[in-house]
Order: sequence, then structure tokens, then C-alpha cells
Amino acid sequence: MKFPDLSGLYPSGAEIAVTVTPRASRDRIEMSELGLRVRVSAAPEKGRANEAVRRILAKALGLPKSRLVLIRGQTARHKVFRID
Repeated sequence: MKFPDLSGLYPSGAEIAVTVTPRASRDRIEMSELGLRVRVSAAPEKGRANEAVRRILAKALGLPKSRLVLIRGQTARHKVFRID
């Protein structure tokens, strides 16, 4: 799956705010003036949607997913990830 290249937008230590839509028809990232929206096909059960968002963001940023840490929004649609 092809995602937009976000590698030059966020330095190490940056916090990335995203709005998540679980149970979407396909995984994708949308960028707008309001911020990042990540749509994932995973259901929001047992952390599956959070892990899918982490995987997708890591791929778009060109980072290993171990460098992305969910710091806020474990059970909310609005999440904040930090690049370690």
C-alpha cells in the first residue's frame, strides 16, 4: 500500500497529532489544513486499531514502528504519537 511521504515533516522528538477512523474500507493517510487523518480497516478492539495506525505512520515516516510511541489517546479518536 502506498502512503504519502512524511519523512521530512517531523524530526526526532516531534509529537504527531492524528485523528483516527477505525473500520474504514482501506488503510490510508489524509493530510489537510486540519492535520493528519488516518483511516484503518482494523477494529478498535484490544489495541488493534492503535497498532495499525502506528504501523501506517511508521511506514509513511520511513521509521521502524518501535520509534513511534502512543502518548495520548489510547481509547480516543484523537491520538498523539511521539517519535523517539
